[in-house]
Amino acid sequence: MGETGSVLLTDINSAMLATGRRRLEDAGCAANVQYLQADAESLPFATGSFDCVTIGFGLRNVTRKDAALASMFRVLKPGGRLLVLEFSKPTAPGLGPLYDSYSFHVLPWLGRAVAKDEASYRYLAESIRMHPDQETLKGMMQAAGFGRCDYFNLTGGIVALHRGHKL
Repeated sequence: MGETGSVLLTDINSAMLATGRRRLEDAGCAANVQYLQADAESLPFATGSFDCVTIGFGLRNVTRKDAALASMFRVLKPGGRLLVLEFSKPTAPGLGPLYDSYSFHVLPWLGRAVAKDEASYRYLAESIRMHPDQETLKGMMQAAGFGRCDYFNLTGGIVALHRGHKL
């Protein structure tokens, strides 16, 4: 972003927003960063405000993903792009059953043993399974108006980076 660019960090949850702020400050990366509590389904910014919108491991927690994608499209400038980093569906041969076993058995056990919070880790596994797969999310982005949509599978498809442009 350079010295003149700016970043606006948003989250609907004030505690998560504060954690993000603290982590950026601790890492010495807080220059030119502003913070605002906001709902992805109805972003409170003027149309065509941003060059790039990103969301990392958060879209699966949005109730109305179609509304959030439409809101993100609206606030992008023409030529702007959306980047969505999110858990997805494993594509590597044989990885699906192993990942399911890990997600629904090991992960909640670790949550209980380490973080004393089995429910949050069980929710994580369930929210990942409910999230649209790669092709479905790509189609949702296209339905919201994004063009040149594609995605890149990471870690055998467990995570995918989706990209779309406001043409």
